[in-house]
Amino acid sequence: MAMAELKLPFATPAFTSVEEERAHVKARLAASLRIFGRLGFGEGVAGHITARDPEHPDCFWVNPFAMSFHHIRVSDLLLVDHTGEVVEGEHHVNRAAFAIHSQVHAARPDVMAAAHAHSVHGKAWSSLGRLLDPLTQDACVFYEDHVLFDDYTGVVYDTEEGKRIAHALGDAKAAILRNHGLLTVGHTVDEAAWWFVTMERTCQAQLLAEAAGTPKLIDPDTARLTAGQIGTHQAGWLGYQSLYEWIARLEPDLFD
Repeated sequence: MAMAELKLPFATPAFTSVEEERAHVKARLAASLRIFGRLGFGEGVAGHITARDPEHPDCFWVNPFAMSFHHIRVSDLLLVDHTGEVVEGEHHVNRAAFAIHSQVHAARPDVMAAAHAHSVHGKAWSSLGRLLDPLTQDACVFYEDHVLFDDYTGVVYDTEEGKRIAHALGDAKAAILRNHGLLTVGHTVDEAAWWFVTMERTCQAQLLAEAAGTPKLIDPDTARLTAGQIGTHQAGWLGYQSLYEWIARLEPDLFD
């Protein structure tokens, strides 16, 4: 049975105006940043999630520079244009966020949102310079659908570096940035955020498995089948919904 045919406890959003869609996107973005804070993905000023504006596709919403994930509200979000200028908002934009995300959004018109953070297990795994293996059902989400950006040259402040990351990403849902961390994208904020959460956990699981012994990999055909079952855009959106409900009840001030 297709996922669209299932009776889900969450409704796929439909909008009657661009204003309504924008409000939804910003709420999801602020919630995702709070979730990242709760899950310990914050690292100083590093880490950012962006969401393309539904009316102005060459602009994106992003968290302000140096504001803790734990404190971000909808009203704190910045709207940034393709040149890096803040169109709406009262804070500064993270230069690295603009350098990476502007190029990903430009190269991938299908991408509504992108997430990047210096999460512990993601950056630990990135130092190995390897793709993730299909060790578990959850890991199969990324089977043949993530890449390695194998060229760390320092903090990304230059859009040319962002272009190289976007080129390496291609049409995949995620990238491992060597010696840096993880990057995920999605057709919705929900999807991009969920892929990041589950990719971080997949890195953790493989690090633990390899520390304990020699893991047995899922065979390619089964991994490919599983990816087709749980690695879709809809599955990514659905995976996020319980996290959203959790943070919305726990921290309702995020909607201010």
